[in-house]
Amino acid sequence: MITRFAAALTLLCMSSTALADTWIDNVNGISVNRDGSVDRFAGLVIDEDGRISEILDFGDRPTREIEYRVDGDGRVMVPGFIDGHAHLMDLGLGTLVLDLSGTQSLEEALSRIAAYAAANPDRPWIIGRGWNQERWGLDRFPTAAELDAVVSDRPVWLERADNHAHWGNSLALAAGNVTAQTRNPAGGRIERLANGAPAGVLIDNATDLVTSQVPPPLPEDRDLALYNAQQLLLSFGITAMADMGTTVEDWMTIRRAGDAGWLQIRIMAYADSLAEMLLIGGPGPTQWLYEDRLRLNGLKVKLDGALGSRGALLKQPYADDPGNQGLPLTSGTQLRNLMSRAALDNFQIAVHAIGDAANADLLQAIDELAKDYTGDRRWRVEHAQIVDTSDMAMFGQHGIIASMQPVHQTSDMFMAEARLGADRLDGAYAWRTILDQGGTLAFGTDAPVEPVDPLSGIAAAVSRTNAEGEPFGGWLPEQTISREQALAAYTANAAYAGFADGRFGRLAPGERADFVFLSADPLLASPEQIRGVQVMETWIAGQRVYDADVQNPLIEGPHGAEAAGR
Repeated sequence: MITRFAAALTLLCMSSTALADTWIDNVNGISVNRDGSVDRFAGLVIDEDGRISEILDFGDRPTREIEYRVDGDGRVMVPGFIDGHAHLMDLGLGTLVLDLSGTQSLEEALSRIAAYAAANPDRPWIIGRGWNQERWGLDRFPTAAELDAVVSDRPVWLERADNHAHWGNSLALAAGNVTAQTRNPAGGRIERLANGAPAGVLIDNATDLVTSQVPPPLPEDRDLALYNAQQLLLSFGITAMADMGTTVEDWMTIRRAGDAGWLQIRIMAYADSLAEMLLIGGPGPTQWLYEDRLRLNGLKVKLDGALGSRGALLKQPYADDPGNQGLPLTSGTQLRNLMSRAALDNFQIAVHAIGDAANADLLQAIDELAKDYTGDRRWRVEHAQIVDTSDMAMFGQHGIIASMQPVHQTSDMFMAEARLGADRLDGAYAWRTILDQGGTLAFGTDAPVEPVDPLSGIAAAVSRTNAEGEPFGGWLPEQTISREQALAAYTANAAYAGFADGRFGRLAPGERADFVFLSADPLLASPEQIRGVQVMETWIAGQRVYDADVQNPLIEGPHGAEAAGR
């Protein structure tokens, strides 16, 4: 593994050397502006710093002599996709542990867990992620007893797909001293049996009871995770991302890559806590580092949980769990204090809010703070999945960015109906309404919660249907948006949301030459065809960093973990 990793890093570092001026000719070029207007072109000129110096129409030639010309062979060129909300190190570390994201039943998951444990007898803990009881058709959470039946010799600790719950066996619960007498922590819940004993699933802040006992990744694990995460992102045409919840360990891992010359993805970072924001940024957001590849923008705050684990904070009880209105992870007072402290030093604030009560409180907090903290703040609401229609106007009043993930809608739609009931869905995943109210849409994947695939997100945004074309006509089809608006949300608007506009996100003079060659034009394709569009090549700063014709698999972990493939 060490040899393969070192060889891969050598190739990455070699590709980071400066290029001569380059003319990329004969392309079907597409760039989209923040308003969804489209510019089409036939070529572009890239200077030696990796910025675009000229955009050329059909028949045009560069205004100066160019040393190097690349024939685009008439392929479709679009700006590099920007994932407006993802978790970089979670994505990478997920390639080094047990992956349950594809399991379709509890039985399949248990079989995979047993096989993984047998194949890794020396691991003191079995760590994994990606399970989803909704996908399994299970009308309850899985239990510790079910895990004990397949692994009883060491702790098993498995993260739910939404990152808001964990499932553990009895040894994992014992490691966290979780018993019938353990009280629910603030912002967390222990699922219990009829006798009060822990059933096996901990939700939101309760997960810290066990997670704090799990051996942390080694530095070399983190380096490998970052390498694998980059390879996954590049293979799907993602050239930049907003990293939601950056820890100091994450930041230093990224800095090591930047210092060594193998950081390729552009990262707009949001610290995981106020303390980490101040430790990393000090008196304010950092400068752009490594030629616009890294910046700490601000602070990520979690206001509530998720719908799947019934932690999203709702104005009315869950339709399928009367008496439960979700979990407030941050109180209204705490929220305003955190936002005020961050805004005081011009840090940007990105707040996770999923339920309608959480979104209402956040939008009200923004309305209050905007009176004192003026200027270009670009307040961000992360997810904005369920918003009361009476609160929607606030998005336009304060230029609020709705950082949303289209595939959440297709993954969650039937579950959302069960959680809320049909009469409370008017503000569910309401992309069109937010745009009509004057808000800004920035799209992402929330990887590893959802697959790293912006093209599937575009298909969902324009159709409101899943990969099987369900439901016919789309789920709440009045909330669809145009192909151009969806592409803008994954490019120019996602850059704007992270204060990167003018640096990257469009194919325009002065911006970084980050682009993708696609197998077809997504603006002229059906939703089914968009899902089938292939990323042929990915370029960052005028250099090719991914080629679909060249096999570049992920690398196994230092302890023999089975690497996840694309």
